[in-house]
Amino acid sequence: MYSHDKHRSAAFLAGVLGLPVGASMGHFVPVVIDGVTFDFDDHDGPFTPQHYAFLVSDDVFDHGFARICDDGIEYWADPGLQRPGEINRRGGGRGVYFRGPDGHLMELLTVA
Repeated sequence: MYSHDKHRSAAFLAGVLGLPVGASMGHFVPVVIDGVTFDFDDHDGPFTPQHYAFLVSDDVFDHGFARICDDGIEYWADPGLQRPGEINRRGGGRGVYFRGPDGHLMELLTVA
């Protein structure tokens, strides 16, 4: 995942998800999520922010949402960012959108 500071970006995502940051592998800083590795890499120039959605348990959602709130991170109930300060309850679950330090749109959801 492109970032302007791979260590900061990996720590941010790991913190929200309650996971450790892995040991650097070459020029990547990894965060392993249920067997999938997100490799953060520094990129000097501009890049297009991406959307990353994470299907999580209620406990992980609670931890992540508390972290988002405690850190004063803006969040929205929708991908169009039209419902600030709200979560959604689609499909009987919960979901929230927020931006990472490099502008990537992150999503936590408890029901797919």
